[in-house]
Amino acid sequence: MAIKYIPYTPTPAGGQALLDNFTRQRRALIYRGDTDVEININRGMPLFDIKETECIGNPDNDNLVIHGDCLSTCAYLKDNGIKVDLVYIDPPFASGANYAKKIILRKTYDRSSIEIDDNEETAFEEKMYGDIWDKERYLNWMFENLMAIREIMSERASIYVHLDWHIGHYVKVLMDEIFGESNFRNEIVWYYPNKIPDKRKPLFTNCCDFILLYAKSDEQVFNIQYRDVKPHKRAKEVKINGKKQSVRDADGNVVYEIFDKTMIDNVWNIPSLAGSSKEKHEINYATQKPEALLERIIRASSDEGMLVADFFGGSGVTAAVASRLGRRFIHGDINLNSIQSARDRLARNGASFHVKEIKDGITLFRNPAQTMDVIKQIIPGFCNDSRFKKPWTGSITDSRGTIPVYIPDLIALSSTRVLDTVTLNEIITLGLHDLPDGINRAIIYYIDIIDKEEISRFIDEHNDTLVKIELEDLKKYLDLIVLEDSAEISYIKSDNSYIIVVDNFYSDRVAGKIEEFNRRNDCAKQRSYPEIIPSDRGLDMIELISVDCTFEDKNAVWNSDFEIKIDPKTSFIIRDGIMTKEFWDGTITSDRKPLRIKIRNICGDETIFTNDTIS
Repeated sequence: MAIKYIPYTPTPAGGQALLDNFTRQRRALIYRGDTDVEININRGMPLFDIKETECIGNPDNDNLVIHGDCLSTCAYLKDNGIKVDLVYIDPPFASGANYAKKIILRKTYDRSSIEIDDNEETAFEEKMYGDIWDKERYLNWMFENLMAIREIMSERASIYVHLDWHIGHYVKVLMDEIFGESNFRNEIVWYYPNKIPDKRKPLFTNCCDFILLYAKSDEQVFNIQYRDVKPHKRAKEVKINGKKQSVRDADGNVVYEIFDKTMIDNVWNIPSLAGSSKEKHEINYATQKPEALLERIIRASSDEGMLVADFFGGSGVTAAVASRLGRRFIHGDINLNSIQSARDRLARNGASFHVKEIKDGITLFRNPAQTMDVIKQIIPGFCNDSRFKKPWTGSITDSRGTIPVYIPDLIALSSTRVLDTVTLNEIITLGLHDLPDGINRAIIYYIDIIDKEEISRFIDEHNDTLVKIELEDLKKYLDLIVLEDSAEISYIKSDNSYIIVVDNFYSDRVAGKIEEFNRRNDCAKQRSYPEIIPSDRGLDMIELISVDCTFEDKNAVWNSDFEIKIDPKTSFIIRDGIMTKEFWDGTITSDRKPLRIKIRNICGDETIFTNDTIS
């Protein structure tokens, strides 16, 4: 449950919205369900406890990597009086696609004699997040997030919103409403010339995204950017009596200047990241954007020392470029894969920052998309049931018959967290009346309820069917999802160092993913890949090991004194951010006594082992 709700500033942007009663004017975007978000806006941004989980580098810094959704992160920033000077966001595009992380089970190079297969690696995928929305829910979700972001922007701030053809033209209207049409600056076209054409489709190849640029006010920072061009001569000109005239020397000859730069316009020719590129290889994130794109944005709309934020941070490119250019940064994302990718990237680059986690009472299994998949497996008797359309998620069958079930959409968490009368009214009017004959019970799962008695009264007053509605707390299932890995760890003390040995490692979830991959492969008409068989010691299930020699308490802020990461493609060790040509043999050396050891498996789950579990 939220500690409190942080109110929005009751001042409309450019006369577009009145927040005291949230009256939209006629030229605002009108769509089915457009007023549903009013309750959330009037309630405010949910503020939750936040816990620092790790500090990298110099602790005297205000750079942040925050594991949490955009709305809760903005509530934390506003409550702490933190203003940002530049926002870039690359939110889901409502593209109808699922995005997956490629999981690689590396070769292992044990010291015992083992025949190494010639295959480079064995890989399978794991869903990172879903980008499957209906337009109405997406627009409500975007409206609320953009309102929250506006709250924490300084007067000198700009916001760049990266979208494409799927939804961008709708979001433009929302941004006019939130930021004011007079604060619109540009529609930037990012053209990536290396897109491979698809000749099978009867259309022009889509090879661009577009980025909407708005300012918070006329005080915005903007630094003109230039690009190199082929040097060429141009007559030097001056204005005389309001007219341009060529400059001439003492002999009457026209004076020429050499130009090798030109101002950058709103069409940006920047290649997207090819799979073989060094930048893509190092990070390997599904929706990764090139550093060149963010460098142009950050140089144009911020000065050194300013605070740059990205609340859908993905691969961490915004924070990484901001740090390199001498800006402060905030990286936020609800996806744990994003937090880990950004953390590793920034640590490798030598940045100092604090990692924080918003404690919203929900333990997400890796990310919302995966949690939705897993929660359906954990609820006893649940199944997807085509007989029940939206808003129902599926059904449960028990001794009393079939029961339709509603589960809040964790992907749109900010708008579905609290069970309110708007959601209930939709379930009752759209859901109950269309149920098949013989259904007399329905279950509504919720995450938070502000006033359960009010919800019960609403059901009694508005449910005119014979179907009994039962309310159940979803958090009791969310808390069961995360399982810790197991390991046998020992260390050997030599004269000046400690050699930590991971004797065995086992991850039930990685093993389950491998089993699922092999089973699916066996069912295929033609076997596509060889069977995946993990090594005996399970070391190929490990992605990163971090050693804390400073704090012993399991719940203390993590301090990574030594760490190694194993590159999934080459199996080489990355030691404290530096790539080596060494293969990992299951050991890590520390010059101080290890007090805690953190192991991250290849799916991204992290488990902390304290000194009392190390032999």
